[in-house]
Amino acid sequence: MDGIKRTVESIVLDPQLADLLAIVKGARNGFTYGAKIRFPHALVMVFLFRSGTLREKLQIILKATFQHARNLATFATVYKTMLLFLRNVSPQGKETSPHTFLAGLVGGYLVFGRGIQSSVNQQIVIYVFARVVLALARLSVQKGGAIPREFRERVTNNAWPVFAALSWASVMWLYRWHPDTIQPSLKSSEVLVGNLSFTAPKIIWHITPALCSHHINNIITPYIQCNGLPHVIGSLLDLSFLIQQHPPV
Repeated sequence: MDGIKRTVESIVLDPQLADLLAIVKGARNGFTYGAKIRFPHALVMVFLFRSGTLREKLQIILKATFQHARNLATFATVYKTMLLFLRNVSPQGKETSPHTFLAGLVGGYLVFGRGIQSSVNQQIVIYVFARVVLALARLSVQKGGAIPREFRERVTNNAWPVFAALSWASVMWLYRWHPDTIQPSLKSSEVLVGNLSFTAPKIIWHITPALCSHHINNIITPYIQCNGLPHVIGSLLDLSFLIQQHPPV
């Protein structure tokens, strides 16, 4: 056992194997991070918005988790390998700024860009894209950025309110008039807000005195006693949405 331990330590500490071990470590970290990120997300989303048996739901969760972890591990492997290759063929003999861009370009295409992409890959790319846009926006207002100095403070102070307003305006417009273009997970999260916003007049016609009494006695009153007024409001919204989706006969 001690001999195996010494052998492993000699391999890990060998400077000639440092580049190879960096690739292996990148793949390991990518797989671990992907699993840690995807599993709780898939667990919540599947049990909230998916139908089916418990076994089917668990299969979906495990499949999404493995796919996310595998793809990040594969990307890390391709990225690290490309960096090593570009560094070795570079006249400078070291990593430069274009190397990281090219390595990411190759890895992004091979792992996330080819063929028909799954919803997991789409979510990863959209997540990365959103953060890239925000980072580039911050970069543009820094010293030496694309925004002239006299406009930087104005842009910095007003960019986020405009961005937030336009984002919500766009998503609600798309949900109302072009729902099929929205990503399924986002569409599911918009269902409650959208239906309450656009079909509230219809809800009133389905509420009967008996139904109101039932929900007041069994839902609203216990919520007042246990959780206070904010939860009462939430219960009323949930009640309205449920009645709209399943009107009494």
